[in-house]
Amino acid sequence: MSGVSFRPLARTDFALLRRWLETPHVARWWHHETSAEALERDFGPSIDGSDPARLDVALAEGAPFGFVQSYLYADNPGYLADVSAIVEVPDGALGIDYFVGEPTLLRRGWGLAMIEAAMAALRRDDADTAAVIVPVNVANVASCRLLERAGFRVVARGLLAPDNPVDGPEHVLYRKSTQSRAG
Repeated sequence: MSGVSFRPLARTDFALLRRWLETPHVARWWHHETSAEALERDFGPSIDGSDPARLDVALAEGAPFGFVQSYLYADNPGYLADVSAIVEVPDGALGIDYFVGEPTLLRRGWGLAMIEAAMAALRRDDADTAAVIVPVNVANVASCRLLERAGFRVVARGLLAPDNPVDGPEHVLYRKSTQSRAG
């Protein structure tokens, strides 16, 4: 499937982002406050450039359908320490968070296309990055399957604070090299 592109998240996207974050299939895993203040607090600094996380709206044939956040583990020392307690995190490793926000596009291949396009963009834009490491709560079976279909491999299992307090702390950690198709 082709046709996936990205553009940086802008404040003008906050209404769309709020709608997606409140959609049950996203809210279940992101468990994110959606007030104007929360969106500004959590996404505004990256838009302004004071937080180095990269926030992108995924476009399917030009229409917004999903979201990808990428970040260097080194920019998040607390999270780096938590993940490093479970698996080796190489210098320059990135993490990603993602979702397909449009319910009508679920289970139609757009999630896989989005992850593959995001990995291609990371290879192109962040050539010094050796790997992407993605912790996923074991209960999020769809996300695990998506990463596996995208060529990520399981490198560890361990306990991390869940994004949603209804979940347990058990996580599967996936890894994929940005240098080649190998994990």
